[in-house]
Amino acid sequence: MTGRGRGAKKPLQQQQAPAGAAPRAAAPSYAQMGGGPTSAPPPQVVRAPASTPAWGPAPGASSRATHRAPTAQPGEVVKQFQTLNIGAGASGPAAVPRGGNGNGGASAPVGRGSMRGNRAIGDAPSRQLVTRPVTLQTKHGKITNGLKLLVNYFKIQTVPDWVLHQYRVDIAPEEDRTQVRKFLLRTHRDKLGGHLFDGTVLFTGNRLTTQPGESVTLTSKDERSGVIYTLTIKHVGQVAKGDYAYIQVYNLLMRSCLSALELQLLGRDFYDPQARVMIPDHQLELWPGYKTSIRQHEKDILMCVEVTHKVLRMKTANDVLNDCYRQNSNYYKEDFMKEMIGCIVITKYNNKTYRIDDIDWDSNPNHKFKFRDEEITYAQYMSRKYQIEIRDLKQPLLVSKAKARDVRAGMSEIVNLIPEVCYLTGLTDNMRADFRLMQALAQYTRVSPSTRVQKLMAFNNRLQTCERAMDQLRKFDMSLGRGLVEVEGNKLQEEVIQLGKDQKVPAGPSVEWNMNRATLLKPMPLNSWTLIVPMKFKGAAGQFVETLSRSARGLSFPLGPPSVVTLDRDAAGDYARALTTVMAEAQPQLIMCAVPNQRGDRYTAIKKKCCVERPVPTQVILCKNLNDPKKSGPVALKVAVQMNCKIGGAPWTLDNPLKGCMVIGFDVCHDTTNKSKSFGAMVASLNDSFSRYYSCVTPHSDGNELSNNFALNIVKALRKFQEVNGGNLPTRILIYRDGVGEGQIPYVYETELESIKQKLTGVYGSPDFKMVFLIVTKRINTRVFTLKPDNPGAGTIVDNVITDPEKYDFFLIPQSVRQGTVSPVSYNVLYDTVNLPPERLQRMTYKFCHLYYNWSGTVRVPAPCQYAHKLAFLVGQAIHQEPHAQLSDLLYFL
Repeated sequence: MTGRGRGAKKPLQQQQAPAGAAPRAAAPSYAQMGGGPTSAPPPQVVRAPASTPAWGPAPGASSRATHRAPTAQPGEVVKQFQTLNIGAGASGPAAVPRGGNGNGGASAPVGRGSMRGNRAIGDAPSRQLVTRPVTLQTKHGKITNGLKLLVNYFKIQTVPDWVLHQYRVDIAPEEDRTQVRKFLLRTHRDKLGGHLFDGTVLFTGNRLTTQPGESVTLTSKDERSGVIYTLTIKHVGQVAKGDYAYIQVYNLLMRSCLSALELQLLGRDFYDPQARVMIPDHQLELWPGYKTSIRQHEKDILMCVEVTHKVLRMKTANDVLNDCYRQNSNYYKEDFMKEMIGCIVITKYNNKTYRIDDIDWDSNPNHKFKFRDEEITYAQYMSRKYQIEIRDLKQPLLVSKAKARDVRAGMSEIVNLIPEVCYLTGLTDNMRADFRLMQALAQYTRVSPSTRVQKLMAFNNRLQTCERAMDQLRKFDMSLGRGLVEVEGNKLQEEVIQLGKDQKVPAGPSVEWNMNRATLLKPMPLNSWTLIVPMKFKGAAGQFVETLSRSARGLSFPLGPPSVVTLDRDAAGDYARALTTVMAEAQPQLIMCAVPNQRGDRYTAIKKKCCVERPVPTQVILCKNLNDPKKSGPVALKVAVQMNCKIGGAPWTLDNPLKGCMVIGFDVCHDTTNKSKSFGAMVASLNDSFSRYYSCVTPHSDGNELSNNFALNIVKALRKFQEVNGGNLPTRILIYRDGVGEGQIPYVYETELESIKQKLTGVYGSPDFKMVFLIVTKRINTRVFTLKPDNPGAGTIVDNVITDPEKYDFFLIPQSVRQGTVSPVSYNVLYDTVNLPPERLQRMTYKFCHLYYNWSGTVRVPAPCQYAHKLAFLVGQAIHQEPHAQLSDLLYFL
């Protein structure tokens, strides 16, 4: 199978806007070597770059998956809102013609929502799902320690009696070309005033007719053809304040205002190229920018503004190709595809971004395509249109498949790109592992609360003083509040950590506790264990075991001496053979493998052997940590806690007021070797101290399979709970579901949740079980500040003003952050028959953030969620199949 993409010879007509070409490298290149050896084996098409598993991956790693549910179908009116023309002198981003006349004229859609990025309204559901339970009297928790806070929102203000009108525009004789339809209407902009028009549907704040349902007729002449067109504008109705179309009009207007500020649209967000920061030591550019989103909140329409940054590399795709050829000329094609496929590149001549889906090795810039009435090469096209001279005429072409909405808007399905003019964006895994690089970036991206507030207010002032932007808002009787929105928060009570021998330690303001003098809550003896280590590190390993033993004694953790197996070589196969030998001769409780570096194949071999073939918990440790005096002590303490957890022990717990309760976490990660497959991991608590868990992970290729597996795994967890608790089922079930995007909530609510309810009804024998189902969202743009401004403390809750009136939701800050600005986590309750008061549900959620045993402090999400992520990540990255069932009641994946 070759790397050629389907339709790879389609023209490059989609590329627009001029810019310069990249400087060429002086080293020998792919082109100078004759385009590479012709005898190289054909590469396999790789659909996503493989990444190396880390030993302790941070939450939110790159393999993170969110299951994509079937796209919701928009309403008839919203279908016409594919692209909008902002009339009356607007200066928004140019609309892309979408072709077709369309049908329209239905009543305005109902619901609230916001437009993410530059998504056309036709791509969004016409109605937001209302998930707030009708029986819920209030979602605001009782204030026990109130505090005034600021949030990164500005109020959108309109005149009290302002009304948004919707009209249907018909043109005779019939004209299907959207751009022509917009031009014909634009000739009457003085009569229409401020308006938005997509070619069929017109929105304006002006009343064009005297009675509902009436029409007004206008005429326009096409000067080139001499044809006179009749435009019939019929009043459809008023769009109620807060309805979906109403909110989207606001979003489109604001995007027009951002363009007026001379900000550049890259992907979904706007950036300021004039304020770019150059980081030459690492060949990076950093563009500061803003994410904005307007939506209906509890009482007001608010605009969320977040400061963001775009990382651009001073390296073209052709530079990457040359690097791959120099490093491995026999398999450079495979290496290049692994590097590029899935990457986002930017073409600086038009500042557009593209996702690379394939490489067309059979085409190059000298290939011709039909452009208007002639055939020209890609190189000639670039020279004529953008004054860019392509230097390497032997480079293959990159293939980008246009998004469905862009195809509907008239773009070709396949876009071919020349690597020489495509610059890479974002950071690779290796770059993220470069401490100096990340420190250099953090100087600009890790913004303190006071600096962030200054930037937000500067943004507001920039808008307020831009006459073009303000004129656009005035045309719709709209204005922007000058100050950040103030909310009332609540500071939850500090938790007390319960250790062994009745030790109790306050979590403290920093919510981190020291395990140096702690006793484990439940120390499990580890008498039979094996250490596998390369021969050259045997001495350092012996010293580390002594340090580990001292740490274990301090924790009251009975740890015997290990059986030591040395390796002459340290390849993946050597570890696999040693593991096979060890498990054939004995049945150790745990095996520790000391490895010289973080090579993924070695880690995969160890985990596959011990998680699938011969189930036994493993502890992988880097050899560099064995003999580092500064690191060995702290590392040994953490490893001792981990080892005890992996064989069934527990280090600490909290007071639990909900006896007989089961807490479940669920998350999803992609399989890095199979793009069509993902793994859903579920972890469920089995006892009242939330120190014992049952886990399982299953693959799925679509939403129905995921939903069914999730429900079946919950049933397995309930049976295990009965086994552990004398035949009793949980009195309450709390489910924290991670990995769900905003657009996937209806699918989760209507399919996944219903499947779980059906299975639970079967287990409990009736639908009267007590369950609460919450969606956990970490990647949000909301930021919260004290009035100072500073970061609020851990345990801060916000459940008013910026929450959604159609949801039962709240924000929680679970951690204390001393660098940068803290990010709250959003919780959305989709289903609740437990009926805890809001403040108690918030408190329990915060408690669970203290129970992740890999860190003696709070984590961003409830511990079962974090455990589920660790498990899904391990399976998706390393073992790529279901782990052995014998490990299901151990935290072997820590």
